Amino acid sequence: MKKITRDQVIFEMNKENEPVLSVKSGEKVIFETMDCFSGEVCSAEDTVSGIDFSKVNPATGPLFVEDAKVGDTLKVKINRISLDSQGVTLTAPGLGLLSEGIEKEETVLTEVTEETTNYKGFEIPLRKMIGVIGTAPAGEPVNTGTPHDHGGNLDTILVREGSIIYLPVEVEGALLSMGDMHSSMGEGEIMGAGSEVAGEIEVEVEVVKDSNLPLPFIETEDLYVTLASRETMEEASQLALNHMVQFLQVKTDLTFNQAGMFLSLAGDLKVSQAVNPNKTMRVEVRKDIIDK
Repeated sequence: MKKITRDQVIFEMNKENEPVLSVKSGEKVIFETMDCFSGEVCSAEDTVSGIDFSKVNPATGPLFVEDAKVGDTLKVKINRISLDSQGVTLTAPGLGLLSEGIEKEETVLTEVTEETTNYKGFEIPLRKMIGVIGTAPAGEPVNTGTPHDHGGNLDTILVREGSIIYLPVEVEGALLSMGDMHSSMGEGEIMGAGSEVAGEIEVEVEVVKDSNLPLPFIETEDLYVTLASRETMEEASQLALNHMVQFLQVKTDLTFNQAGMFLSLAGDLKVSQAVNPNKTMRVEVRKDIIDK
């Protein structure tokens, strides 16, 4: 199986980035990733003030997918996530949603096992996920810390093993990159960092022609999910809701009004992350209700 090693990283998703590997549609590939601090935080003494912020949120790639043309959709199935055994979380004044109460920097190392993240003696259930995943935008470059329509720093817990994420192809080859994995992260990523950890991701990429999905879009075993990232949570919510209504109108015979009422009954509006330059919201609908 082809592999991109963690020394091949980018810090902005850019149509000018040179691909480091090329695969055919339907192939599997492994992305070896660094943690979001590029391995610079190794002990409790390594704090935010010592981090080189030009090296934050490295994304491994980009991957060129043959036959991916502008206007296509890239289907990325996440087959496997393997994590290193040590993670880290930290905080500092000005970081996250509780920033006004933070008086000093603090870093905590986390132990990652097969089932849990050990945080100061608390055994938190493992929630392996990919924070940054996206394709190159057609316009200006977007740094890997910012999410938008191309994907990017979505910090969405549903980007996990077994899930499929659909991303736009805005440049030839798509130029897929990913990184910023977490062993555990709560909805919203409240303090600005999950349990940040390095590891490997095995994905299968497929070019989808003539897709009518609103992008980015996630499919899990149980859910259909629309995502949107905008400057405010309200703007992101509105776009994610509009995208789900659009999806429902294509998937079913519901009108706009009826799809909206359906979401009042069966849709869940959730916060993916509220700490990045753009906020990410999502709308979830159970597949068993729709597919019947």
